[in-house]
Amino acid sequence: MRIPATTACLCPLLICLCFVQRSYGTSQPRPNVRAPRNQTKHLDGEKDVHHRPKRGWIWNQFFVLEEHIGPEIQHVGKLHSNSDKGDGSVRYLLSGEEAGTIFVIDEVTGDIHATKSLDREKKGQYVLHAQAIDRYTNRSLEPESEFIIKVQDVNDNAPKFPDGLFAAAVPEMADVGTSVFQVTATDADDPTYGNSAKIVYSILQGQPYFSVDPKTGIIRTALSNMDREARERYPVVVQAKDMAGSVGGLSGSTTINVTLTDVNDNPPKFPQKNYQLYVPESAQIGKAVGKIKATDEDLGVNAEMRYSITNAEGKAMFSITTDTDQKEGIISLRRQPLNYEKRKVHTLHIEGVNTHLDSRFSHLGPFKDTTTLRIIIGDVDEPPVFSMDYYIMDVYENSPVGTEVGTVTAQDPDSTKSPIRYFVDQSEEEQVYFTISVNNGVIKTTQSLDREDVAWHNITVMASEVDNPSHVSHVPVTIQVLDVNDNAPYIARDDEIIVCESSRAGQVIQTVRPSDMDNFANGRFSFALPSDLPVNPNFTLKANEDNTASIVARRRQFSQAEQDLYQLPVVVRDGGEPVLSSTSTLTLRVCVCQRGGSSSSSSNRVRTCQVPAFLSTAGLSTGAFIAILLCIIILLAIVVLFVLLRSKKGKKEPLIISEEDIRENVVTYDDEGGGEEDTEAFDIAALRNPAGAEQRRLRREVRSGEEGWLVACGPQSPSLVLLDTEDMHHVIRQRVVDADKDTSGPPYDSLQTYAYEGCGSPTGSVSSLGLAQVLPPELSYSDLEDWEPEGHMQARLFGTELSETEQTITP
Repeated sequence: MRIPATTACLCPLLICLCFVQRSYGTSQPRPNVRAPRNQTKHLDGEKDVHHRPKRGWIWNQFFVLEEHIGPEIQHVGKLHSNSDKGDGSVRYLLSGEEAGTIFVIDEVTGDIHATKSLDREKKGQYVLHAQAIDRYTNRSLEPESEFIIKVQDVNDNAPKFPDGLFAAAVPEMADVGTSVFQVTATDADDPTYGNSAKIVYSILQGQPYFSVDPKTGIIRTALSNMDREARERYPVVVQAKDMAGSVGGLSGSTTINVTLTDVNDNPPKFPQKNYQLYVPESAQIGKAVGKIKATDEDLGVNAEMRYSITNAEGKAMFSITTDTDQKEGIISLRRQPLNYEKRKVHTLHIEGVNTHLDSRFSHLGPFKDTTTLRIIIGDVDEPPVFSMDYYIMDVYENSPVGTEVGTVTAQDPDSTKSPIRYFVDQSEEEQVYFTISVNNGVIKTTQSLDREDVAWHNITVMASEVDNPSHVSHVPVTIQVLDVNDNAPYIARDDEIIVCESSRAGQVIQTVRPSDMDNFANGRFSFALPSDLPVNPNFTLKANEDNTASIVARRRQFSQAEQDLYQLPVVVRDGGEPVLSSTSTLTLRVCVCQRGGSSSSSSNRVRTCQVPAFLSTAGLSTGAFIAILLCIIILLAIVVLFVLLRSKKGKKEPLIISEEDIRENVVTYDDEGGGEEDTEAFDIAALRNPAGAEQRRLRREVRSGEEGWLVACGPQSPSLVLLDTEDMHHVIRQRVVDADKDTSGPPYDSLQTYAYEGCGSPTGSVSSLGLAQVLPPELSYSDLEDWEPEGHMQARLFGTELSETEQTITP
């Protein structure tokens, strides 16, 4: 298909399109050309060989102007197929972007029109598809092919700056040409077509102080020596215009607020060259008495300054410090208080100097300033002044009441010289030890002092003027109580001294050190054994050179079994005046020491007794062992008490089993005063003849002069006689074994009493055994009837025994 040039040029719009097409040349996108079927294309870069085409699409790229506002729709171009004979049999179809809405085609002629105004900045090109078919058969005459309609730009957008206000800063006094800020505007028009997007910058406001580069938009200073103190802010309006700034171009503008930053180009200045300040003489040392301030037109660190006093006289009395926040000089009293009576005026030369200097502006002069300050001292009524800041005094302990300790003095510093009165501050001590004379300040004791109780006393003395008692001064007074020798030395020994059984003669048992509540200045201690006691055969005392004494053994081989405790009195004397002494008794315990406890090198060690094996193997301490032992004793006591109570409640055996059984009896009582029935009978005959007692019971017969009887205790009184053939000890042991094996007996030991008293009693035997042989038969026991019930029982006992005896003696 071809579009004849003559036909395209007939239309003015097409003429413009042809011109644009030729002007763009090969820079435009290559048109999408559908090659005819009889056209062949050779590979390897060979040129196409064209034959006479029969049919096919032939067109170039289409263009349409944006922002068309004409009364008629805008003609874009024309499609034509070489199959079209002009008889209306060919039907042209259009599809693709905005086909049928913005772009429409005449199906008969193939003319394409734009029905709406287009905006290139919204969409720059449209891709569409064209197709030619037979109107009657709907057979495709040309295959569908793609083409592009580009929107041609017109200058319809002005340059724009970013939204918002801009702020920039530049130091004051900056050189000409110093860069301040750069602005950039954008243009939505096509930068590749004409000058619609070519922007030029210019300043509308801000001259002659600033300039702008027309191409880059960089704002620079145009005037030197711009002073911030004269003017700080400059609004600069910059315009951006397209079409290279030519007439008819569109433009936009923005504002930049330029601020001059401060530099140190101004020295400090005192508003006045002379100042005057009133200060009362009662001003306190270290406290501020006044302020002074110099002005500086600069800001921030450039206005910081340091104040100083330049004259030596002023430095001696006053000091000045800098308040960095307020930029003020704080004047304070330096050392000694002011005295109106001595000097009434002080002169200070004060200097203020910038601390941050800029060498670029050193030619503007010295960045400091000076002024003079006269301080007028005001007279005030001052309190009394003591002669010293504090007092230290001393007094001996045990001094009598009223002893003078020392004197404090104060005077009125004013010209009136008012009399002074003195007092002791009683709020510090609960107990009053000292008093002071109101008129002369003499301090005296009010009671006897004891250095061992309180060695130092601190009091506060107050002084006031008689004319003005409200003005009071205070001074601390420290009083030391000096020592006298009023305490005897002693040896404090809370623990017992351990003496090992294996100690040798001459071995040091323990080193003791005395204590003395008096001061060490009383001299050395001496040790001795009491002279009024005999020489101790076991231990002696050896004095050392370091105020200690050693206890030395005088013999060897002590025995705990023989004697486990020894007492050693020791006399200790001090070296004071007068000499005082005391006697301390030391307790020494003998025991088997642990390993190494008896060696001579271990005299200063703490000796410990060896614990018994059963305790050491069990790992029990002494406290634990005592606790266990107490528990066992308590349990045993409970068991015994229970048995006693059971025995009282049980049925008691009669005292005499049978009237026929006449024998010697031992009567035992469970408790004191238990009565006659609370007894147990014991046959003593087993001790006399154990063998015969096992076979039968024999009546006791009185046989005088018969051999075989042995008087036990001599002729003093009749006593118990025993067979000499019997072994008393053997019998007793046998009875003990029998009692241990007896499982039917009660679970407690019985008291076995044997009628063997031994010899040597001058009164004879008091036993009832053998009374049947001694008492005469004619004795009567009828007098016992008048006794108490206990006596009645005894009467029956003795009466029965007597009757049996008489029956035995009767031939």
